Amino acid sequence: MSDKVTVAGVTVDTRHWIGGRRVASEDTFTDHSPIDGTALGRIARGGPAEAEAAVAAAKAAFPAWAATPRAERARVLHAIADGVEKRIEDLAIVETTDNGALLRSHRRGVMPRVAHNFRFFADWLLQLDHEDFETRGHTNHVSWDPAGPCVLITPWNAPLMLATWKVAPALAAGNTVVLKPAEWSPLTASLLADIAAEAGLPAGVLNVVQGYGAEIGDALTAHPDVRRISFTGSVPTARRIAASAAAHLTPLSLELGGKSPLLVFADADLDLAVDLAVEQYDNAGQVCLAATRILVEESIAGEFTRRFTEKAARLRQGDPRDEATDIGPNIHPRQLEKIDGFVRRAIEAGARAVIGGHPKDGQYYAPTLLADVAQDSEIVQEEVFGPVLTLQTFATEEEAVRLADDTRFGLAATVATGDRARAERVTARLVAGTVWVNCFFVRDLQAPFGGSRLSGVGREGGTWSFDFYCDLKNTVIAPKGWKDHG
Repeated sequence: MSDKVTVAGVTVDTRHWIGGRRVASEDTFTDHSPIDGTALGRIARGGPAEAEAAVAAAKAAFPAWAATPRAERARVLHAIADGVEKRIEDLAIVETTDNGALLRSHRRGVMPRVAHNFRFFADWLLQLDHEDFETRGHTNHVSWDPAGPCVLITPWNAPLMLATWKVAPALAAGNTVVLKPAEWSPLTASLLADIAAEAGLPAGVLNVVQGYGAEIGDALTAHPDVRRISFTGSVPTARRIAASAAAHLTPLSLELGGKSPLLVFADADLDLAVDLAVEQYDNAGQVCLAATRILVEESIAGEFTRRFTEKAARLRQGDPRDEATDIGPNIHPRQLEKIDGFVRRAIEAGARAVIGGHPKDGQYYAPTLLADVAQDSEIVQEEVFGPVLTLQTFATEEEAVRLADDTRFGLAATVATGDRARAERVTARLVAGTVWVNCFFVRDLQAPFGGSRLSGVGREGGTWSFDFYCDLKNTVIAPKGWKDHG
């Protein structure tokens, strides 16, 4: 059986990357393309043995990498970014084939952002300092000490970009990494290992292990030598990880699900509001930040719905490798079944499909808008993670905020209004880690990112990332007691 697969002319090694070398497993699993269901190849399926080997490699490599001067660590991260930029086309076509997101987006936005992730944290590292301060004549000096081996578990909806949101700051901070990519989209993580090695990252500093969920995940997250765990994914999996990490009180960063609202007030630019709403179908609705609950002021609900349906009807769904495609497939037959189950139960409970409401051929689901939904219904309260939006109306600003905040989640929110004072009032009361006003998905790496309630624990971005990936130390120095050795 081959240890490599070829995707659109790009060769990808399907073995693990541990301690600077490729490592096979006795067991494998098949990776399929969501575009047409084609089997892309057999992937090494790791378990406890591979987890142990990867953590051991990370532990062994940690002292030297932690002691590497900041400028040298930054240089290596920039070299990785250079390698990503040289292979943008390869990374884009492999990722599109593996997870079904639009090729045009990968080429123009996602893969350049992967390179930016490395450059940003390399540069941020070089200016990362607190000013010393005095306490009764004593000097306080705050430093960021590398924490140790980090386990990073990443999702399938934006595999490489979301992985490098974690990998880049962890490496910049002086830590070593064990990256476990999602089993439904593992290929670009393997390419990242190649790029990092070519850039001169020492063996064992970055390790990549593949496998199915708890088979390898439990061994990684419960390991006593792991000093940080960062996970992006579902709430049930996060609960399992938290329980596993509890034995050693391993610090966690969790970016979880969302059920975010889009509040459209009557004073909003209606065309802009409609554009924002239709944009929530991006990546076939497989975006944790998506504003899937559309809340529209009653007086404009009819006109908003008319314009929305007209614009949504112009979306082209199909092969994500086609430049003209707007919406690609959903990632996996299990995910498509889950999406359709949500919609069918909602319709059985009285919801009305304004558009869509059904699967299409293959792993494609029609963009769907459901109206006549109750606030306490499953479709309003639970994350679907597919191209399914709900439409509700409100009469007052107070009601809009109440509906927006009435879920267990708090990842993001979007507000469309032409009134600055209203925007300030409403955003101040929304429970969300990120709030966008008259825009969506504007993400600066120096800003904090994360969720409230069940949407997560902790924040990523800028100094917040280094706060997590480091052990902060305060050294207090007395003004006396020194001997002159001059």
